[in-house]
Amino acid sequence: MATMDAGQGTARRRVSRTAAALRGMVLGGLTGAVIAGFVVAVILEDFYILGTTGAVVLFVILAIIAEDRLRSSRRTPPVTRTALARIEDLRATNGELADVPVSFDLTVAPDDRPAYRVRTSQQINLVDLPDYRPQGIVVVRYRPDEPWEVAVVVRPSEEWRRRAAMGKIDSAPDSSRVSDPERLGGFCVVSLVFLLAGAAAVVFLFRGPLFAETDDGTPPQQGSTSSSSSTTRTFSTSTTVSGPSTSMLVLGRMRETAAGLAERAEASNVSELTIEAHRMAIRGDTGRSPAETFHVQMLPYELFPGLIREAQTGLGVRNPRSWRIEVTPAGNGAPKIKVSVTGKEGTAHLEADATARVTGRDPIG
Repeated sequence: MATMDAGQGTARRRVSRTAAALRGMVLGGLTGAVIAGFVVAVILEDFYILGTTGAVVLFVILAIIAEDRLRSSRRTPPVTRTALARIEDLRATNGELADVPVSFDLTVAPDDRPAYRVRTSQQINLVDLPDYRPQGIVVVRYRPDEPWEVAVVVRPSEEWRRRAAMGKIDSAPDSSRVSDPERLGGFCVVSLVFLLAGAAAVVFLFRGPLFAETDDGTPPQQGSTSSSSSTTRTFSTSTTVSGPSTSMLVLGRMRETAAGLAERAEASNVSELTIEAHRMAIRGDTGRSPAETFHVQMLPYELFPGLIREAQTGLGVRNPRSWRIEVTPAGNGAPKIKVSVTGKEGTAHLEADATARVTGRDPIG
């Protein structure tokens, strides 16, 4: 009978371990993809990616709940047997309730198999705690197919109480110790590998926007549109950079990016330039008069961070979330600079001339 139980237990353990491995692969891959997707969404400031990541998280949570309920509904009541056990060691942790968590190190001595060592934890009432001491004999219930599932019987029958009072059990060697194979962390490596694989897959998918720099440090073109005729040509081009080291506020980044955009558009005079934390765009028309344009390299880019700081601190926006600079012609060939700062209170504006001298403020309220 014991041999049959052991064979059935081995088969169930194989199935359980295979299912656990598959769960580890799927959950590891999804977890890695979700984490990487969240990071990518924050770096690229892409709310579509953030929403997709949130949907995946919700799907994973619902799938775990459904799978756990399905397993619970299919689980058959376990077959248990009663045996005597020797307390090798026990440790109780303090608790605020009447029941205290106790960790037991036991030598279980079944009637139909050799004694073995096992660790188990159980809630014991404070009143019964003095009855348990090292080298004491207790009554336990165990599962023949999963011998690591052991529970101390707090109120044994009279017959088992007498057997425990008269019983003597020798300590089993530590080599006979059994434990749940699924708790040994055997599939942690598999989960970790698939977690990294899922994260790498997302990073590879968005490798273009994430690593949007060429070897010389000039951000490549993110998107551009242009149209031309025999006499005039309109152009519009932009670029997006990612990561804190490529923020537009880094010293020299704005001028370097503007020069790259002008070279790509093959025009230095533009009619509009916009700058955000990780994006710059220019637009122009070669058919416009000089008074309706400005030279993209003549702007005081080094003074723009000061204008942003002044707008963030002096216009009533307590917690600025984003900023934006818009440069347009003032009508005399000189540029007009407008800095916008947005927070939960709304959007405030600051205007400056070609020398970055503040000429107007539009604070919150």
